[in-house]
Amino acid sequence: MEVLREHGEEEEEEKKVFVISNELQDLEEKLMTPKLFNLHQLLGNNRRETLMFLQTGLTHLNLTIEFDWSSIDTSQLPASYKMNSAKEQMLLQLADNFHRQYAHLCPDRQPLFLHPLNECRVEKFVSTTVRPTLQPYPELYNWDGCAQFVSDYLTMEPLSSPITPPSYLPSPTSILKYQRGNCFGFSLLLCSLLIGAGYDAYCVNGYATREICMMDETREVCPLLEKSKEVLKEPVKEKIKKYAVKPPRDLRSKFELQQVAKKEADTEAAQKKKQKEEEERVMEAEKPKPDPLYGLRVHAWVLVLSGKREVPESFFINPFTAHSYSTTDDHFLGIESIWNHKNYWVNMQDCWNGCKDLTFDLGDPVRWEFMLLGTDKPLLFAQDIDKEEEEKGFDMPASWVDPIQISRKEFETRCPQGKKVIQYKNAKLEKWAPYLNSNGLVKRLTIYEDPECIRVLEVKEWFENREDMMNMRELNKKTEVTTEYFSPGHIQGLKAHTYKTMEPETERTMEFYSEMRVDGLQKRVENAKEMTEYFEGRSDFLHYRHTMFGKRTKRAQKLLVNTELNARPIVQIKEQFHRNPEKPADEDVAECIFMILEERIMLTYHCKDDYITASKKEFIKRKDVDNKGNEIIMTSDMCISYQVGSFVKNKKLLHLYEMMLKLMEAEKQLRHQVWESETEVLEILKIREEEAAASKLTVSMYDTERNEKSKQQRETMERLMQEERQRQVEQDLDYLAPFLIQMGSTEKMSKWQALRLKEDCLSDFKHRLIDKANLIQARFEKETQELQKKQQWYQQNQLSMTLEDEDAYLTYCSDAMFRIRILEIRLNRHKEMAPQKYIELEEKLCKDPRLAEYLKFNV
Repeated sequence: MEVLREHGEEEEEEKKVFVISNELQDLEEKLMTPKLFNLHQLLGNNRRETLMFLQTGLTHLNLTIEFDWSSIDTSQLPASYKMNSAKEQMLLQLADNFHRQYAHLCPDRQPLFLHPLNECRVEKFVSTTVRPTLQPYPELYNWDGCAQFVSDYLTMEPLSSPITPPSYLPSPTSILKYQRGNCFGFSLLLCSLLIGAGYDAYCVNGYATREICMMDETREVCPLLEKSKEVLKEPVKEKIKKYAVKPPRDLRSKFELQQVAKKEADTEAAQKKKQKEEEERVMEAEKPKPDPLYGLRVHAWVLVLSGKREVPESFFINPFTAHSYSTTDDHFLGIESIWNHKNYWVNMQDCWNGCKDLTFDLGDPVRWEFMLLGTDKPLLFAQDIDKEEEEKGFDMPASWVDPIQISRKEFETRCPQGKKVIQYKNAKLEKWAPYLNSNGLVKRLTIYEDPECIRVLEVKEWFENREDMMNMRELNKKTEVTTEYFSPGHIQGLKAHTYKTMEPETERTMEFYSEMRVDGLQKRVENAKEMTEYFEGRSDFLHYRHTMFGKRTKRAQKLLVNTELNARPIVQIKEQFHRNPEKPADEDVAECIFMILEERIMLTYHCKDDYITASKKEFIKRKDVDNKGNEIIMTSDMCISYQVGSFVKNKKLLHLYEMMLKLMEAEKQLRHQVWESETEVLEILKIREEEAAASKLTVSMYDTERNEKSKQQRETMERLMQEERQRQVEQDLDYLAPFLIQMGSTEKMSKWQALRLKEDCLSDFKHRLIDKANLIQARFEKETQELQKKQQWYQQNQLSMTLEDEDAYLTYCSDAMFRIRILEIRLNRHKEMAPQKYIELEEKLCKDPRLAEYLKFNV
């Protein structure tokens, strides 16, 4: 089917052929290859010959594919890969007959993709190459997980000819094994996984744009940068009260307001126009060059129909990128045929408008011509099938492909050789397999300012399996601000850390998991002059604390030890509290400010109901003396208060004095808490530096491949079990068997034979003990003689020896003395244990049930 071509218009075809010929000529000049054919002959030939001529030229001009499927080892493949069964041969005959009828009825359309060669050079029908398999991994149970796995795991190979389907189609198992394939291989594997997971999926043979066919995503925005569309909620209109107070009259000039609004509208319109022109300029600059093969590029993708697995609407999946598209998307320009593991359908609809007007009702024989008359038919056509016709139908043979098996290691490794790079618009995405990088890096997104991807704007990194629980890091190259994000479980409850430098007392923001901390700290913002802390869920209702610092003295700057004396001088501490419903409003403090340098404390209480002002108190800490020189502890002018409601009596001086003492004690504790906060910041910075330097990774106890500790334990247990089995086998051996064989028949043993058997066994054991002692003695004497010879050599050459020779001599002497000592210990131990072993064997012989009745009188 010629996509986007009106039937019967020869001029359009000639124009397209002319454009293609120019493109071929340009490719010839660029590649500096000899002229493959005479391009001027193209216009003189008919249409079919011209297209065949162009196909041949494009095949020669295409880049060479490094991987050769014909060179793979097929000796270990099953017999179903190398031959066809009788049912498969009949299916191939039906396919050939179907293709002849199709070519006769539709002579202008391209040949159908029915039975390409597999990796064993055997023709296989495409439907039997689909092998539905359900994988044991939860991530591969949904379509997006399957598509992402196929996109990451395989390496894309372009078609040998961009305008014709391939002549070969390897099995999904071979595609998985060698981790590469063209668009048909990608679609075949993805369709097998989706059907196995319960989706109504089909492989599609059709036409697509150049960007889709060549896996060109340089003009696409990275999915990680796409902002989720927020649903705008309509503001709820407040009901107008009947007796509401009227707003004050607007006394501004309406003419002036109109002029200001008109000026703002003109400015906004000018800005929008300028912005639109800039966007059009950028779009024009980024617009790809016209594709001479537009509408002719062959591509394969996956169609998922609605119905199964609660899919609400049919959609396409591009297996190269794992992106989903609507069935009306402009990237897909037409469909020739589709197939699954049960049947094959040919599209009979016109694709002059791409896939926008296609109907995917496979039961409509007018729109979709099926190949096999099976029982699995859509509703539209199933009602018209008679029972006699059903009996004559030919069932699709079972798939000749082995079940698709993906090991845990292959599933985790994903990308070929563990790494994959994808180039997007102004961005580059890099992916790694888990545990491939020592720091746990699995993904990195680099964002650039320019389309040439030279000036880096921002870098985002994702991590897994880190011991410090860091899962993401962002670095803004312009501001040099780094933000680290952590999963729950960090030793300090850290959630996020934003900083420019790791130096203390600089600008930074730390966020915490408040539920994991005793103090309920949620966030801490710090710079050289102030520190702000936010809390939640505290029993004292504290939610905000702000501390202002002064400059250190020169003496304090010289101190290196972090003590409370070396802490930054505090100028002011402000605390804010939520409302405590158990206290009256005029006794519940809303804000407390400790002005330390001014020696003042200011309290602001919560507002009462039906009041617009709040009660306040201000305490002045000063030490005055009277005329006699006595210290004045408390006077009425040391507390300035404002009490809401004139009927409330002022509190006594003693009560105010006790309150001031409590506040002074609270101030002392607050200063200590601020110092503890500073110390905690220093501790966190130290821990983060150590964690960044170590970059340790955690391994699950269930991961037997990487968990060295559990692996060693398992190997130790297996070794012990093997030793126990060997010991059991040795115990089961008959120590009298060699001697019983020498004596011949022992069913009726005499006393003389029993005594002889005993003596032979003891004599043989005695000789073995003597031989072992002689062997140890010989080794001992040999080591002693060699050591003496070495000592004599040292005495003769002592004066001419170098330091290296002396070190070698001393090392040899040390090793020799160690061996001699060991042999001496073994010889002495053998001499001590030999008589005991001899007596134990004699007792064992006397208790042996085969000899006991004959030897009981000779013990």
